[in-house]
Amino acid sequence: MSGSIGADLEVHAFPSGEDALHRWIGSTLGIDVPRRSVLDGHAAPFAYLSHAFFEGGALPAPSPSRPAVPLDCIVWANRGGGKTFLGALATVLDLVFKPGIEVRILGGSLEQSKRMLAHLRKLFERPALAPMLDGRITERRVRLANGSVAEVLAQSETSVRGTRVQKLRCDEVELFDPELWEAAQLVTRSAELELPGLGRREVRGSVECLSTMHRPYGLMHRVVGEAADGRRELFRWGVVDVLGTCEESRPCEACALRPECGGVAKGGPGEPRIGGHVRIDDAIRMKSRVSLATWESEMLCLRPHRSDSVYPEFDPAVHVVGEGSAWRTPAGTLLAGMDFGFRAPTVILWAVLDSAGVLWVLAERSKAETVLEDHARALQEGPGVDGLSGAPAWVGVDPAGDQRNDQTAKANILVLRQATLRVCCKRLATQEGIGLVRARLRPAAGLGPRLFIHRRCTHLIESLAKYHYPEHNPESTTPEKDGSDHAADALRYLVQNLDAPHRAEFGRY
Repeated sequence: MSGSIGADLEVHAFPSGEDALHRWIGSTLGIDVPRRSVLDGHAAPFAYLSHAFFEGGALPAPSPSRPAVPLDCIVWANRGGGKTFLGALATVLDLVFKPGIEVRILGGSLEQSKRMLAHLRKLFERPALAPMLDGRITERRVRLANGSVAEVLAQSETSVRGTRVQKLRCDEVELFDPELWEAAQLVTRSAELELPGLGRREVRGSVECLSTMHRPYGLMHRVVGEAADGRRELFRWGVVDVLGTCEESRPCEACALRPECGGVAKGGPGEPRIGGHVRIDDAIRMKSRVSLATWESEMLCLRPHRSDSVYPEFDPAVHVVGEGSAWRTPAGTLLAGMDFGFRAPTVILWAVLDSAGVLWVLAERSKAETVLEDHARALQEGPGVDGLSGAPAWVGVDPAGDQRNDQTAKANILVLRQATLRVCCKRLATQEGIGLVRARLRPAAGLGPRLFIHRRCTHLIESLAKYHYPEHNPESTTPEKDGSDHAADALRYLVQNLDAPHRAEFGRY
């Protein structure tokens, strides 16, 4: 796999394929990277290394039998799942086998970037790699004698916008500022390089994203969605996929990891398994310390964490309906909920209350910088879907709408009533209203849900999943006003005017 030029510089021949690459990593660096995933739908960590190194199959030679895949890629992995280390290993492979390549490392913080640089430093202490260095590794840069360079970038637009490189590796993207992430998409460029054993070949510019996923509809959630659209290749693994090889003597029946592992960590007959870096006992201890929601989110990478969610009961798999030939629009009374806005959007939700008291939200309208009279006309006409038309029986709104509007000099509620709409504006504390919505999503009596949402209501679905309390203030009972509140508030006004108990007040003349 290698030959010598001069007395002390070793030139490594370009690996001919995945097997050769895996052997080189094992024999030269002493690292066994798992090639087999454990959970269905997950990828083995080596699949990411292979994709990044062979550039989606374009190197060393395109294979006509292999379908083209996006070059940009995402690694969605668990905490302690080896993302940063594997990003460093991918960088080593680029620097060694693609002379003259330029790689930049951009972390969610400068500290995160330096963690990857620390892994690079240790990897280049290996006897096979140390002679390739051109001088010492600095606080920001690794340079090889073959002209390859890897450098750490600061978390600033000035640093990012001045960069033109072949590979950009972004570590912990969930922590990125969205504007900085957008700027980072424009920094790469392809270059023709002399690859050992292959001659001059194009090394294509690409952006890699390595992160856990903490936040529903956060930046990482959005980026993973781009993989579903075919714009990026996704590699996802959880703690079970990087478990060390399990001893045959350990009984599966009593193991806390049995629901996830199912004995796969032991391998099978004639199918030895290369284990990962997480010890079985460590994984069992970690699972025993956290809630199931945290385990499934941060360690199994099944879904985003929702510990700060206002509506943790909301589950799209349960509450979102309307797909397939079996769907029928429920019969009942047409109602509406409304959250006033102007620069922020005004949101209207139309719902049907059926004879069993189940609420079906079937349509939505979300528009900014639109006068209230237009919204009133939309309410009078009805949603115009599934045969629903005409004005609702009543519209639930924010009681604060009885104050004079700056644009119209009239109260919003008055404008709606002048449009012959019946308006309900029951006053209720925010937490009381939220409690009524939660009671419909998951009734305490153990009955089925009493609130469903049609999948066409995309703003409401996203809002319920994203709506959260302040992340760094666990004692706060006031949800964040970050744009995810408008549709959620419209639903709250609808439900609290429907379900809030009647209050009788007594006074004395």
